[in-house]
Parts: sequence; C-alpha cells; structure tokens
Amino acid sequence: MKELIINADDFGLSDGVNKAVIKAWQEGILTSASLMVGTDAFHEAVHLAKANPGLQVGLHLTLVQGRAVGEHPKFPRICDAKGLFTDDPVHAGMRYYFIKPFRKQLHREIEAQIERFLQTGIPLSHIDGHLNIHMHPVVFDILCELMPKYGITTFRLSREDLRSNLVVDRSRLFGKATDAFIFSKLANRCRPVLDRLGIGYTREVKGLLSSGRMTESYLLKALDTLEEGTTEIYFHPGCLPCAEITRRMPDYRHEEELAALTSSRVKGRLKELGIGLKNYRGEVKTYA
Repeated sequence: MKELIINADDFGLSDGVNKAVIKAWQEGILTSASLMVGTDAFHEAVHLAKANPGLQVGLHLTLVQGRAVGEHPKFPRICDAKGLFTDDPVHAGMRYYFIKPFRKQLHREIEAQIERFLQTGIPLSHIDGHLNIHMHPVVFDILCELMPKYGITTFRLSREDLRSNLVVDRSRLFGKATDAFIFSKLANRCRPVLDRLGIGYTREVKGLLSSGRMTESYLLKALDTLEEGTTEIYFHPGCLPCAEITRRMPDYRHEEELAALTSSRVKGRLKELGIGLKNYRGEVKTYA
C-alpha cells in the first residue's frame, strides 16, 4: 500500500504562509504542518491550528534564518545581539559543529523551542527543521536526548532518491546530486539511533531536492514514482503579496505550490493510483 504524508513547512512565518496552510488543509490534500515558534506570525498560526484541530502540527526547529526563543547572553553565542541566527546555512552548520561552547547553547535553544510549542497546548505531531537543520549531527544528537524526555515519537528523516527525482525534473543536476549524497550520509547516521529509540519516520521524504518548486506538474509526475509504504512530501505554500516570504524565499513558487495542494487533477490522480493520505499519527484524511 502507498500512503502519503503531505506537510507544509514554515507555518507561523507570516500571514501569507498561514493563510496558505489553512487553505491547503481545508480545501486540499495537506495533512500536517510544521510550526516555527520564534516568528511574528506564531500566535496567529497557533490560533488557526486550534480552530482546525484535525490539522496535525509539528515543530519546525529553527536554528538558521530566524530568531532564537531562548536567552543566550554569553559570547560566543549562536545568535547576534538581537537574537537573530545567521541566514547562511553552511556558515551555521560549520559553527555549530566546530565551536564547542555552542553545544550547551544549542541544547538550551532546542529545548526552549520544544517547550514553547508545548505551551500552546497543541499536540506535537513530529519534529523537523528549517532547511533540515534537525539532521545536523550536533543538533540531531541533542534531539535524541530531548525527544524521549518530551514524548516525541516521530521525526522527519530527510533523504530523497536522486534517480526518482531526476525522472520528474532534471534541473539543478549538480546541486541535487550533492544534496542527495549529503542527506543520504546523514540519514544513515540517524536511522539506527532512531530505531533504537523507537522514533518513527517515513521510508522517503520528497521535497528536499526540488524545494520551492513543488508545482502541480511536478507533483503529478512524482506520484508515479512512489514506492510501497509511507512517503512524506513537504511543500512551502504561500499567499502573495507577502513581504516576509518574498524576502526570505524570492525564488520559491509559493502560490504554485498552494495550487498543487488544492488541485482537482492531483486529487483525481491520487484516487486513480489508490494512494492514501495520512499524518504522522496515522490518522487518515479523506477529500472530495
């Protein structure tokens, strides 16, 4: 049996993202969303999630391109004086790995983000990360301490099959090959630890290699490449105009991704292929 978890990242980033997430849930195939807890539109997202309780929500751990929620007064620190993380994911990854004093700060920040989420009263469905920072070796090791402590039982194990992706879209070949190699190695490191801890994950995650370009055309072709079992596909839907998502992700096709999530053609193709929709808790979604 083939099943899909359809997730929207960056919930809470802005009003434009929040509107798109709820539209994709109410009118489309979306089954879950990942919430950023240090953003200006966080409280609006929480209100919307509570008004739509069937939408499962996980934590979108943010340690790059965002704002810290914990206090980090000592130098060197993982954020600047205003509490902002670097916008450069490579720079962030290198600093977090090589600067040992950052590890205690990262532990404190990750725990603070988990606790802020739990304080909302919304059940925490799963953990993933902005720009997949949750797969970083130092971050992952900290999460493996904290997930059992807070009863978190599902995790996005980010890796995508390169050959299947290239069947659908042959653009950005070198970049995709690099990303697929890196995340395959990271996933191989993470998988046995997750298994030992009893933390669940899907057999594959699509959206990694074509992030920001998950259009209707892409999705219709990608559905034909699914293998047996549960696959997650993640999107970045948004409603424009929205200054925040345009500033953060100027090249992403936010409205086209929202259109893919609400497409009648996509719904029809899912039915033709007998692909079911569910969330990380195993709850099935039906759609018209």
